[in-house]
Amino acid sequence: MLKIGIMGAGFIGAQHAASYKEIKGAQLVAILDSNREAGEKLAQEYGCAYYGDAKEMFEKEELDIVDICLPTFLHEEYVLMAFDYGAHVLCEKPFALSYKSAEVMVEAAEKANKTLMVGQVIRFWPEYVEAKELVDNGKLGTIKMAYLSRMAQHPDWSTWHRDPKKSGGGLFDLHIHDIDYLCYLFGDVDQIYAIGEKDKNGCWNHVLTSLTFKSGARAAAEGAFEMTDNYPFTMTMRLVGHDATFEYNFIAGFNLENVGGAQRSAVLYNNGQDPQLLKIDETDAYFLELKYFVEQIAKGEAVKKALPRHSLYVMKVMEGIQESLEEKKVVKL
Repeated sequence: MLKIGIMGAGFIGAQHAASYKEIKGAQLVAILDSNREAGEKLAQEYGCAYYGDAKEMFEKEELDIVDICLPTFLHEEYVLMAFDYGAHVLCEKPFALSYKSAEVMVEAAEKANKTLMVGQVIRFWPEYVEAKELVDNGKLGTIKMAYLSRMAQHPDWSTWHRDPKKSGGGLFDLHIHDIDYLCYLFGDVDQIYAIGEKDKNGCWNHVLTSLTFKSGARAAAEGAFEMTDNYPFTMTMRLVGHDATFEYNFIAGFNLENVGGAQRSAVLYNNGQDPQLLKIDETDAYFLELKYFVEQIAKGEAVKKALPRHSLYVMKVMEGIQESLEEKKVVKL
C-alpha cells in the first residue's frame, strides 16, 4: 500500500483526494494546507491526518507519494522538499512559471532517483486519448491543421490566479493544457506566433497561438480566462486530416467544477461516409491520471505517458509563447 500525502486542500486537492479513495493500492494518509479550516475539512472527509506545517508532515508520515496541488509559485520549494524526504512526486500543472524552475525540479528528481510526473490531465482525458490513438494509427491521414481551445470565466475558487507572479494567468494555468497536448501529438515545435490580451493585473488571460512543428504539422490553440458573464467552461478540439476529421466539443457550467452535467460530443468525419458519433468512456480523467501514476510507482516503472523531460520541454515552448506575446514577433525554437 502506497502512502500518499496531498499538499493543498483547494479544488484540485479535493479532486485528487476523491480519486485516491477509489484507487487500489493507494492510501491517503495526510492533507496539508495553510488554511486550517479547509485542510481539516478535507482530512476529516477522507479519514486522514491534517497538517499545517510541511516538515511536521514529512517527519511524522512515511510518505511514498506527495501530490502537490499548491499554487504554482510554491511548486519548486515543495517538490524539492518532497525529494529530500524520499518521496515520489506528482505535481499539478502548470509545472512552474519558468523553464529554469522546471529544470531545477527535473534535475532534483533525477539526482534523488525518484519519479516526478506533472499532472497534465488532458493526456488522460478519454476523448483526447482517443484522438491521439486516431492520429498515431493513421486513421485521419496526414494532419493538415489542428485547432484546440479552452475558454472560461475566471476561476472563483481562488484569488492567486489573478496575480501573474503567482499563477502566470490564463497563459500558464489554462493555455498550457492545449500546448502540452499538441506537443504530445506532434513533437517538437519549430516556430511560434502568438497574440493576446492582458488583464488589469498584467496577466495574459486571452491568448491565441499559432504553432508550426518540426514534423510539418500546423496548429492553433486558444485559451481564455476572461470570458463574458455566464459563458460556460468549454473545450474544443478539431483535428483535420487528409482522410478524416475528428471533432470534440465539451460544454460545462460556470467553470471546471461543474463538469458533472457537461454536454460532450466526439464525432469522426470520414471522407465518403456518414458522420460517426463516437461512444467514448467517460471515466474521470483525474482518476485515470492518478491511477496510472500510482500503478507505475508500484511497478517501479517510468511514467512514459508524461515524462518529466517532456514537461520541461513544454515549459520552453510556453516561454516562447510569452516572448512572442511580449515582443510581437515570430519566435523560432
